[in-house]
Amino acid sequence: MYFGAALLGQTLRYTASVSAIWPPVGLGIAALYTFGLRWWPGIFFGELLVNGHLLLEAGHPPVGSVAGQQLGNMAEVIVGAWLLRRLIGPRARLDTAAQVSGMLVAVGTATCISATVGTISMLSGGVIELSGVPTFWRTWLLGDTAGALVVLPLLLTWGADPDGAWRRMRTLEGAAVVALVAVLASVAVLSDAPLTYLTFPALIWAAFRLGPPGVTLCTAIMAGITIGVTADRVGAFYSQPIDNRTLSTQLYVLVAALTSLFLSAVVAERRRSAGELAESRRREQERALEERRRIARELHDSVSQALFSSVLHTRAAQKALDGERADDDGLRRSLGTIDELTKRAQNEMRRFIFEWGPEGIGDGLVPAFSRHAASLSGGPVSVRVDGPSEPLPLTRSAESQLFGIAREAVANCLKHAQATAADVRVTATPKQVVLEVVDDGRGFDPEAAHTGHFGLESMRSRADEIGADLHIISAPGRGTVVRVEVPAEVRRNGN
Repeated sequence: MYFGAALLGQTLRYTASVSAIWPPVGLGIAALYTFGLRWWPGIFFGELLVNGHLLLEAGHPPVGSVAGQQLGNMAEVIVGAWLLRRLIGPRARLDTAAQVSGMLVAVGTATCISATVGTISMLSGGVIELSGVPTFWRTWLLGDTAGALVVLPLLLTWGADPDGAWRRMRTLEGAAVVALVAVLASVAVLSDAPLTYLTFPALIWAAFRLGPPGVTLCTAIMAGITIGVTADRVGAFYSQPIDNRTLSTQLYVLVAALTSLFLSAVVAERRRSAGELAESRRREQERALEERRRIARELHDSVSQALFSSVLHTRAAQKALDGERADDDGLRRSLGTIDELTKRAQNEMRRFIFEWGPEGIGDGLVPAFSRHAASLSGGPVSVRVDGPSEPLPLTRSAESQLFGIAREAVANCLKHAQATAADVRVTATPKQVVLEVVDDGRGFDPEAAHTGHFGLESMRSRADEIGADLHIISAPGRGTVVRVEVPAEVRRNGN
């Protein structure tokens, strides 16, 4: 394939020694990038065939110059593939501006190596004069760069997901865009008038509608038509002197390729961001729905049951009063129970108002949870809060999530642990903040499934949102420790 790409480049030569584009560069870099650098022998033998074919031609360069050219081309492909892996990672789809920029850096560095080594080799062999070095180096550099930026993106975008790329292109719109690019590219290069800009609207259409695979295919078609027509000694570029002809063609292909690649990457990023935003909103709605369900369950388990019991005891007290002989002790017990249940319902409602009220965490995590613990006073579990009084090195969002985790842990302690005490401890260092909720309850198995209870899932979800490490240490009969470790962050503008 490398040798075939070289024959294609030689077929499209403008003169016996000048090619406006050199496709093997893009093919070689794509192969080593995709399959690994261990495939370098394939590039070596392919380049050997190319240079052997060159030595069979009349007036070929000296063997030493050809050997230097092979060395430079090998270094170009290997360095380009290695840099591409380091800069954009494996299996890149070129659907971000950062990946396109990384590819441009890798290709530019690699082609500079080949152009420099090749120019020195040809100068040493007497193929070119010293005065012709700048033009020769520029032509070599732009030819290799154009070949890489046409072939390499095409192979990367189609190789990453060929089925997806084909599905996008086999639509009526895909066929229309490809046909329009072919027609406009032909008109632009065959016309004697300055109409080379005609191709760009079609490339922009491809960038917006077909994504990177469509753009790379259209760019390859445009480059092939432009160079083929010019090599056939017709068209707008052919009418220029040979040096300007080559330079104009190369710059035209490079500008079109880079413009369309960057535009398609930006469009793909925008679509991906819109999809991620929609998914984030969906998850947020699901979390809000789950929170409402949790509140409903807690209201049913605490306030609703307390009020229902109050109604029953109120009726018992009413019956005692309506009886012919009132039982003072029974009436007193009923009224005392009503008072206790009413206070419990009040405390529960106060807790919910505090948790879901507009003030949120207020002046910080530790003061807020101290107030929350005070709202639980009088209950079966004594909750103690210990932590620094100064602001924590966390954002407001991280503090809110930590508050939610601690609240959930204490709520589980109150409802399920049968504990007598719970300690909430907050420690802060320059690198991290650690939250621990420790109780002396009956414990549980954290790995077991707890059907109908979503407290652990809620805590893990909150920890994931702020990049925290959540550890739950517990065993039946041995209490529970909930430990959250959060990387320290700079707090900006109270957010």
